[in-house]
Amino acid sequence: MRSLAAFGPFFRFLSALLLVGTLAGCGLLPEQKDETAGWSASKLYSEAKDAQADGAWDKSAKLLEKLEARFPYGRYAQQAQLELGYVYWKASEPASALAACDRFIKLHPNHPAVDYVYYLKGLIGFNEDLGLLGYLSQQDPSERDPKSAKESFDALKELVTRFPNSKYTPDAIQRMNYLVNALASQDVHVARYYFRRGAYIATANRAQSAIKNYPGAPASEEALFLMVQSYDKLGMNDLRDDAERVMKKNFPNSRYYGDGLDKKTPWWKLW
Repeated sequence: MRSLAAFGPFFRFLSALLLVGTLAGCGLLPEQKDETAGWSASKLYSEAKDAQADGAWDKSAKLLEKLEARFPYGRYAQQAQLELGYVYWKASEPASALAACDRFIKLHPNHPAVDYVYYLKGLIGFNEDLGLLGYLSQQDPSERDPKSAKESFDALKELVTRFPNSKYTPDAIQRMNYLVNALASQDVHVARYYFRRGAYIATANRAQSAIKNYPGAPASEEALFLMVQSYDKLGMNDLRDDAERVMKKNFPNSRYYGDGLDKKTPWWKLW
């Protein structure tokens, strides 16, 4: 057997590691030097922009944070506040991005670029959900919380309402239409989920909700058909006839009369 003395170097190395760990835990080791110490506001901003150009979004966010903390007043601080929302978003931190947008709107409600911030808020929620349909192809839509899509819609609606002449408004309107269609289709998919499980009252209520909340959406056709079928299953003939009358008036050539609910193509691949 080898003597304990042979392990002497090992034990000394282990002891040194333990000592370093202890000192670090106690805060006795010298702090790492901040290379940005003494940088001017323009230097911090310039480096942050360079980091963005390189796709180093985390680095850019940290530099913008330091800029705002060290130089809280002036044009550089305001520009940092404006850009942080976008930088956080690109760094895959949507919660921080939304918080940065809300903060900018609160601090600078009359800023010339505030329309852009509302647009950015809409984009963050829109892509967080991306957009809703892509996510739904991987998960049962009945389990999906459409919170992000609704928040995105609200932000875009605020932009369109307050800044109708903004250069971002045309794209915002298109995204709003998409979100309305997506949210309505999600409600209809949930209604179909209930129907196939025999929950006909829940089916009718969810389908009616889709029609009420998203009037004019393409999914209204299937929503009406689900209401007709559900009321028929429940023996509510008057409500069934009313729903069928509305459906025939609005969709006289609906394919659901012939195909029923059996679609060969998943609904989320129709757009």
